Amino acid sequence: MSGDWFTAAELAELKLSGLSGAKRKINALADEGNWAVACGPNGEPLARRRVGRGGGYEYHVSLLPAAARADLARRGHEVEPAADGGQPGDADSGLWHWFAQQSDAVKGEAKRRVAILDRVDAFVDAGMSASTAVLAVAEAEAVASSTIWNWRKLAHGVTAADRLPALAPRRQGGGRELEIDAELWRELLSDYLRLSQPRWSECCRRIETIAKARGLAVPHWRTLWRKFEREVPAPVVILRRKGDEALRRAMPAQTRSVADLHAMELVNIDGHTCDVFVNWGNDPKGNPIIARPTLIAIQDVYSRKFLAWRIARSEDMVTARMVFADLFRSWGIPKGLLADNGRAFASKWLTGGAATRFRFKVREEDPVGLLTALGINIHWAKPYRGQSKPIERGFRDLASAIAKHPAFEGAYTGNNPLAKPDNYASRAVDLDAFLAVWNAGMEAHNNQANRRSEMARGALSFDQVFAASYAIAPIGKATDEQLRMALLASDQLTADRRTGAIRLGGNSYWSDELIELAGQGVVVRFDPENLTLPLHVHDKQGRFLCMAPLHEATGFLDMAAAKERQRKERRWKKAAKEAAHALDLLSAAELVQRLPDHDTPEPTPRPRVVRAIQTRGNAAVAITETPDPSASGPQPRAQDTSIDRIARIAATHLRAVD
Repeated sequence: MSGDWFTAAELAELKLSGLSGAKRKINALADEGNWAVACGPNGEPLARRRVGRGGGYEYHVSLLPAAARADLARRGHEVEPAADGGQPGDADSGLWHWFAQQSDAVKGEAKRRVAILDRVDAFVDAGMSASTAVLAVAEAEAVASSTIWNWRKLAHGVTAADRLPALAPRRQGGGRELEIDAELWRELLSDYLRLSQPRWSECCRRIETIAKARGLAVPHWRTLWRKFEREVPAPVVILRRKGDEALRRAMPAQTRSVADLHAMELVNIDGHTCDVFVNWGNDPKGNPIIARPTLIAIQDVYSRKFLAWRIARSEDMVTARMVFADLFRSWGIPKGLLADNGRAFASKWLTGGAATRFRFKVREEDPVGLLTALGINIHWAKPYRGQSKPIERGFRDLASAIAKHPAFEGAYTGNNPLAKPDNYASRAVDLDAFLAVWNAGMEAHNNQANRRSEMARGALSFDQVFAASYAIAPIGKATDEQLRMALLASDQLTADRRTGAIRLGGNSYWSDELIELAGQGVVVRFDPENLTLPLHVHDKQGRFLCMAPLHEATGFLDMAAAKERQRKERRWKKAAKEAAHALDLLSAAELVQRLPDHDTPEPTPRPRVVRAIQTRGNAAVAITETPDPSASGPQPRAQDTSIDRIARIAATHLRAVD
């Protein structure tokens, strides 16, 4: 005995009142009362595995009949009585806690058994004997009468309200599962939880090979799978077998409301490759250029209306800038922009000077971009995250409604490599025809009624939602100067150190004012589509300095151009001389007269002794040397500088050294 816990053999030895003295009958009573799965008021189990030889179960004293618990109390064993003196099937036994954790199949079977017993009880209450009632119900329900008698035993002494958990089937399978070695289990998990996603059965076969070499037993793979489902959380499986992105997608998408916005408060820009082959004309060799066009569009986040768009060969900053110019001209200047960090949208031409730009190197001397100069607040979306950009939803509609237009039959490519139609690339649409159909489709997209967006509410179109808010929203209108900024790109260059000329796109630009900026960094604004126009030159702070026209190259023997060059040089020199004359400078003689008198410099000291040293060949070099009183032979004098004297001294010195 272990405190309040007893085995069937121990209870048989005690021969308590209300209990048989045979271990076999006590085990039968435990099976009928489902003692092995009984739980206490807080869900704690009232049966546990016995530790030691023989195994089996130990049962808590609260499972015993009231007479047996009273007998134990008389023998000096303190026993806590049941809540209402009930049987193990009472609600206090925790069976309802166990029943709530069972499957629907177990619960359905329990309800069927309760209904059958209720019919038997109804016949008995009507005056029929129990045996006759059981036989009648068994024949009607196609159930063995012995089975119904077993159910009546399970429900004996149990209140009607607690019959469901008492009659629920306890299917315990084949008994205790075979345990697996901890290291083998770790190796099995390591094999299965890989990004290559191997099959569970294959991993189990590899583990069986390892276990056989180590002399270990391995349970059946289905048993191991049940253990895996119990112990390994689903997020771990997704992370290890499918990766970080799959784990992120396992969470519900964030729902963001636009009810607190208004039209033009926030716009979204992005590019989309159209699923149509287009003929762009011929290249210089006469071959047709067939390529899929790229749509660059701006969408209003509040209404989901496409406000401006352009078609180009690729997603580039020039087209993006022109789309912004269309937006400013037609609708005004938005307060904010949502964009990703693509090369076209995060370029310095558009977002230079922004505090948080995640493309290219950010330098303090970068020119201020168009959007930054206009005070548009830029919000960066995460790359490859379509949920962050509402415009992606609009692109999906366009890909279905416009790209599959009958006018594009045979030119439609499919939205992925596996969705190519049978007539793939059988023709290409002319660019003009493509633009006509696509622009009409964009307008139809905006005008379609009964949109199910947050603000359309299933009744309005994107156009109607935008118009209603645009009429009352505070929106800044673009001035002519701002439109000019949108049409001109900007870049930071360095003027030539000698002439001040500016080179851009293989051209040279120069004006008289640029000589003052020689070697300095400047910001130039220009039209990239027409580089023959003059440059607008600004300093790094954005202040306008001058206009620099194109400095064109001329023919080698163009005399008219040469004479015009000479006239420019004369005007240039004349202007410089006039500017120098205006400074009223002093001549060199006048400047010398105004300088103070100079002191007479001290005479340079002359060497007292010369010493000849031997170099390569027979040449000798004279250097100064301090007289050595201990040296034998004649000492040289400082005033003796003849070549013969120096040679004689050198020969004497070399003999002394030898």
